[in-house]
Amino acid sequence: MKIALAQINPVIGSLSENRKKIITYIQQARKSGAELVVFPEMALLGYPPEDLLLLPSFIDALNSELKLLIEATENIILIVGTVRENPSGGEKGLYNTAAIIENKVLVGFQDKALLPDYDVFNERRYFEPAARTDVWSLSSKRVGITICEDIWQHAGAVEYSTYARDPIVELATQNPDFVVNLSASPFYVQKHETRLKVCAKASKTLKCPILFCNQVGGNDSLIFDGYSMHLNESGELVQNAKGFEEDLLLIDLEKKYQPYQLKPDPVEDLYKALVIGLRDYFQKQGFSRACFGLSGGIDSAVVACIAKEALGAENILALTLPSRFSSTGSVIDSEVLAQKLGIELQEISIEPPFESYLELLNASFKEKPSGVTTENLQARIRGMLLMAFSNHFGYLILSTGNKSEMAMGYATLYGDMCGGLGVLNDVYKKHIYELARWVKVIPQAILDKPPSAELSPDQKDSDTLPDYAIIDLVLQEYIEHHHSPVEIAKEQNLELPLVKDLIRRIHRNEYKRRQAPPGLRVTKRSFTVGRRFPIVQKWNVDEE
Repeated sequence: MKIALAQINPVIGSLSENRKKIITYIQQARKSGAELVVFPEMALLGYPPEDLLLLPSFIDALNSELKLLIEATENIILIVGTVRENPSGGEKGLYNTAAIIENKVLVGFQDKALLPDYDVFNERRYFEPAARTDVWSLSSKRVGITICEDIWQHAGAVEYSTYARDPIVELATQNPDFVVNLSASPFYVQKHETRLKVCAKASKTLKCPILFCNQVGGNDSLIFDGYSMHLNESGELVQNAKGFEEDLLLIDLEKKYQPYQLKPDPVEDLYKALVIGLRDYFQKQGFSRACFGLSGGIDSAVVACIAKEALGAENILALTLPSRFSSTGSVIDSEVLAQKLGIELQEISIEPPFESYLELLNASFKEKPSGVTTENLQARIRGMLLMAFSNHFGYLILSTGNKSEMAMGYATLYGDMCGGLGVLNDVYKKHIYELARWVKVIPQAILDKPPSAELSPDQKDSDTLPDYAIIDLVLQEYIEHHHSPVEIAKEQNLELPLVKDLIRRIHRNEYKRRQAPPGLRVTKRSFTVGRRFPIVQKWNVDEE
């Protein structure tokens, strides 16, 4: 049997356009000789649709599009992710499902059995779990159909949840010839390694091939990397689709493929994820142009590279906004980088409005403002100027702060935090440097420069923060692994008071992050989606 895995990039809620794209890939699969074509989870509506699912008119329109899709399946079998109404009137009114269509006939639906309700997922809010997971007879083959999470429990790869059932075990007694998995599996760095283990465990148990079809593209904060896969009956990878782009993977089950290892460069994957996340965030909303502050520092330099790759140099405006505290080198470094990238750079001194604010406040304060007040004034003036360019020219502002700074509250509300998208909100400082070295266009002077906000004389981040290597280590252990301060201090050979201080800062600045722009999620636990902590709370790290 010849099968095509159609790894597509749907737009959430764009039902007719998604349907047209699916039909285009059906036609390509048919021309390639495929008897069966498989699409990702919820391919017809885009994942995750969230509370669009609560709108009756949305479900009605989805049903209409499915009927049109059925008519496009002449002489081919289609398995496509969608949503259907629950006919039994159970607890939830919908099923997350795979529609099985053969030669213009709707054969049936295979509903999703395991519904994640942790991290970035919230499927139990909407869906009823499948009553059973079946093998379907399609073109003389016994085909097991699963949806994303359905294969994860069997490999012990599910976090924060233990399901009472295992769809792989249910399929094992039905002797499938192969199993397809329709997936919308969000990206984080090296996620593909976990997926490989999950698919391998299922194929070894079932003693049959596993065909994993994953969504690609960015939807709000979530990024989907594709990398659809074909594993043989021994759990060995024998084919894979491309990462971070649409692809049609053709599989001939009668053909013998040689096993191999898939080991993408994690830094390259991170870069590609940020590029596609930024590009889709803009294009799917109808935006094309971006502006941001180019400070001469490492963060804004990396954002400049990503923005150029995602949107094109002609659609980028960088503003260098020096004050009395800005070093000459920072302005020069910004000019050099802008020239290398071919992006427009404008310089506007913030000194005149800054001086006006100081005089204005001096009258009310009865003294000249100083300290954090003057530092934040500069950041907010820059934010206002960026917003003015955004309003006047239609640019969407890119925020350039990184995850390490956001964790520590080392950012200014309504200043450097303003923007339509936080490109690096989920990227640790150490990974910023890895990205900067990987792109190979950022001037060495920027790479060598000590991190500094340049908001006071000779200011450096290290004046008020520990080394970023320590910050990043504590952040990963606490945010991603939920280790206690005592565990972190002991395992990482750090002073306990230092660890506790950093963790207190994380919680103390929850209110700031709640007001930050949406950010692209690239780690297992981001601040922008999937992590839910109250702003007002009294849990003390001394109790951990």
